[in-house]
Amino acid sequence: MNLLNITARKRESYQVELEYSLLWESALGIAAITNTPLVDTLEKNHEFEKLRLEMPTTLKNELDYVEQNNTWKSLLQLLHAFESNSNDLDKFNEYIHNLSDEELKYRCLPYFGTALQQCRVLAANGNRESVDSMKQAAKDNPFLPAYIEFICQVNVVDLKMHLLAVMSLWIETVIHADADHLLTILKRDFDEKNSMKEKLSPEEFVAWATGGSEYAPEPSVHRVLLIPQLTYRPWTIVSDIKGTKVFYYPIPNTSIFPDDKYLPNYLFIQKHKALGDEVRLRMIKLLSERDYSLKEITQQLELGKSTVHHHLKILRAASLVGNRSSNYYLKEQSLAGLSKELELYLHQ
Repeated sequence: MNLLNITARKRESYQVELEYSLLWESALGIAAITNTPLVDTLEKNHEFEKLRLEMPTTLKNELDYVEQNNTWKSLLQLLHAFESNSNDLDKFNEYIHNLSDEELKYRCLPYFGTALQQCRVLAANGNRESVDSMKQAAKDNPFLPAYIEFICQVNVVDLKMHLLAVMSLWIETVIHADADHLLTILKRDFDEKNSMKEKLSPEEFVAWATGGSEYAPEPSVHRVLLIPQLTYRPWTIVSDIKGTKVFYYPIPNTSIFPDDKYLPNYLFIQKHKALGDEVRLRMIKLLSERDYSLKEITQQLELGKSTVHHHLKILRAASLVGNRSSNYYLKEQSLAGLSKELELYLHQ
C-alpha cells in the first residue's frame, strides 16, 4: 500500500501521576489475603497464614465476606472517588456513610468505558436490563459478573457496615503498629519515582516503575495513575476508572532497604527463580513463537492442566508471561531486560 502522510500531528500519549496512602495499602492487603488462587505466590504469604491464625474473629468474618463477594473491589472503587492521598480513615468512613444508595452502588460498579456509563447509572438504580448488559460486558472476567450482580442486589446499609468494619479492623490489626514505617517506605518510593518521571517517556516510565508492564496509549485514556504497594508483591494489579488506567505496582527492594546495596530486587529474584525450571523454560520457548491458550500449552507439552496452570502462575507472578483474551503471551521486554537488570544490580 502506498501511503502519503500529510499530517503534522504526533501520536498522543498519556500523563502519568502517582499517589500513595495507607488506605490504598489497606484495601490492597484485604484484596491480597482473600485472593485464594494467588495467595501462595505472594511475598507475604507466610505472614498472611500467621495473621489468619491470630486475627480476631470479627476481622476473619469480614474477610470471609470479602472473599465470598469480592468487596475489595468496592473499597478500591470508593477510594478512587475519595481523596485518595488521604490517610484519614475517619474521613473515608464519613464519605462512605454519606453516600446515597444509588451513588454507593454506582461508585462500586466497575468502569467499562464511556459507552456503558449510562448502563452503569441505570444498573445502580436497579434496572435489570442494564445489570445484564454490564454482566455481559464482564463475561470474560472470572469474578466481575457475580460481583456486579451482588452490588446491584445488596442491601446498602449492610454493605456500608461491612466496608466500614473491614477497613477499620484491618488498619487496627495489621497497619496501625507499623504505620510510620510503612509511610516512610511509600514516601521514599514516591519520591524516587517522581525524580525519574521527567527523564523517561510516559511508556518507558510506566514499564520501569511497574517492573515490566507494557502500556501503549489507547483512546479515551489520557491519564495513568501509579500507586505503590507492599502487600501484593510481586504482582502489579491493573484497573480502569474513567479516563484513567491504574497500576498498583510492587515497591522494589531498593525503596524498602535503601542502605543495602547487596540486596537484589524481589521481582528480579522471582524472574530468575521462574526461569530455573525445565518445564517453565519450555513454556517460555513455546510462547516465544506465538500466543497459546491453556489447553494448547497442555497439549503441546503433554502435561496435566493443573501442572501447566501452576507453572504459568509462577511465570505470571514473575512478570515474564501475561494473559489476554484467554491466551498467554510472552512479555518479551521483561525477558529482554534481565541482562540490564543484572547490570543495574551489580553497579547499584
